[in-house]
Amino acid sequence: MYAPPGVKTNHNEFPIAETMRAWVLGDPGELSMSEKPVPVPKKAEVLVRIDAVAICQTDLEIIYHGPPALIQGGQPFNKNFTPGHEYMGRVVALGPGVDECKIGQRVAVEIHAGCGQCKRCREGMYTSCHNYGMNYGDHDKGHRANGFTTDGGFCEYQVNNVNTLIPIPEEMSDEEGTLVVTAGTGMYALTELGGLMAGESVCVTGPGPIGLLTVAVAKALGAQPVILTGTRDNRLQIGKELGADAVINIRKEPDVVEAVKKLNGGKGVDYAVECSAATSAVNDAVHMVNRGGRVCLAAYAGDKVPVDVAHIVRNNIYLCGIRGEGKSATHRAEAFMAQKRFDATKIHTHTFPLDDLPTAIRYAKDRVEDAIKVVVKAKMDAAHKEAVE
Repeated sequence: MYAPPGVKTNHNEFPIAETMRAWVLGDPGELSMSEKPVPVPKKAEVLVRIDAVAICQTDLEIIYHGPPALIQGGQPFNKNFTPGHEYMGRVVALGPGVDECKIGQRVAVEIHAGCGQCKRCREGMYTSCHNYGMNYGDHDKGHRANGFTTDGGFCEYQVNNVNTLIPIPEEMSDEEGTLVVTAGTGMYALTELGGLMAGESVCVTGPGPIGLLTVAVAKALGAQPVILTGTRDNRLQIGKELGADAVINIRKEPDVVEAVKKLNGGKGVDYAVECSAATSAVNDAVHMVNRGGRVCLAAYAGDKVPVDVAHIVRNNIYLCGIRGEGKSATHRAEAFMAQKRFDATKIHTHTFPLDDLPTAIRYAKDRVEDAIKVVVKAKMDAAHKEAVE
């Protein structure tokens, strides 16, 4: 029975074995089920029983290519590393001195727990921690980014810093709980753009999970109009259901910049959030905003991106990038979700058991059955099992 010194547990309600099932990354693209010791929370940490974890595009980048994961100072392959970061579950054990939450509390989790001592962490920019990846041996500065620099969520239990926990209500489904972080990324984008004011205009490029929930958050904040661009009509329709006032299929529109301006009374929008990772999207975004407008990059292309720098300078356009869901934006996003300000589950399309993670990854990677957000669950109820089978 799991009983580390100084760790509080409640085995009557939440029994914990000493070992757990965990997927481990071998060579690029190769995952195998393994058995690992259940991790032990230290000071300011808790043990989370993982009930569900969503697959993110970044998980696919890590599994097949490596970056932005950084394990023991290098690539994540063949290092007994467990990826996955968009998970939720219940707190089942408390590290020494932890009283910020209780055993049994349902939580979603942020990925990043910064070192707490560098310049960026002290500013609240813990997703830009200067000690990113410095968490091993003599180099341990205290930084943790589960699924990136430390073991992640494609397993049954994981340790999290108390600062990364977002309490979620009992009535929120496991699947919706995994989407809190995705909505938090959209909230962070709008925060870094300066804080959206009601009545300001927004264009979101790319109807992937982050783009769709950025639409939802922008509308919940009072943006008008909210415009969504993309290439798939069914995803654009989901965008409408989440709050987009207008959508543009760029395959059917020869000049997307002019189309956006037409929808906004003939002028550029106040803000653009780029979520598509298309090579042309950044340049389109800087031309979509009005003079003094702001562009946030929440995705990146694999190739070099051409940008009209002269247009940016001449028109005093602000351009920023974001990493993850910093500045506690996830807490604000969860508040909207708990209040039913939007239905994040509209982007959830498939659920698989943890044992079938390779199939879930294939669905997410190849967009099988037009998968958007794919979730895996450690324990599935009978209805889910029947649906999968």
